[in-house]
Amino acid sequence: MGKLAEQLELKLLPSMTIPEPLRSLYDWIESRGTYTDGFADEAGGSEEEEMRTGFLFPEEAQIEGWTETGRPGGTDIEFAAHGQLGLEDWFGHGRADVLNRLCVFAHTSHDGSMAALWLDDQGNQKIVHLGSGSCLTCVLATDPVDFVRLLAIGYDEICWSEEFAFPPNHESDFKVQPNLEFQYWVTKTFAVSIPVTAAEIVKYPDEMDNEDPQDEFAKWLNANK
Repeated sequence: MGKLAEQLELKLLPSMTIPEPLRSLYDWIESRGTYTDGFADEAGGSEEEEMRTGFLFPEEAQIEGWTETGRPGGTDIEFAAHGQLGLEDWFGHGRADVLNRLCVFAHTSHDGSMAALWLDDQGNQKIVHLGSGSCLTCVLATDPVDFVRLLAIGYDEICWSEEFAFPPNHESDFKVQPNLEFQYWVTKTFAVSIPVTAAEIVKYPDEMDNEDPQDEFAKWLNANK
């Protein structure tokens, strides 16, 4: 087992599991060496806790290819086992019956937005988004393969709901070039196609200020914040 998966397993709740597609993604990341090793205090945790962070595209290549008009690398996301770190601040309380339904495994934006595993009222595990500056709060995928497909579309970040109805780079002067190696791996590994837009996967991209959401996770959040 790779370190990314090992770290996440240590943070999982007893009734949670790492979805196999996510475990395969971690293996792919580590086989390519697109990760960094540091300490959890860099993400707000304990100084003694080592933390591996995985990426879909080499950091140095992304930085070197960055210009005023665009960058390479497809979707920018950081995979690390944050668990319940920061959730008390996000919710504004420390209720175990709420926090114990979530396990954060990625940062989807530099604004602090997160992707997490969530247990719904029936105990089914889904992948959800907890927005920060982006505000997006909804189920990203019920099927973890769809989550991987969502990442392969190639948005700059997957936290901006206003972009979901359009393909990447819609009316943007800053162009994000697709991560072709990742797209190829996704289609071959899971025998799937890559959607044109995120709206094909994310059915109800609700936001935290929506008082009457359609999304089940957003409804649960409204009842428990």
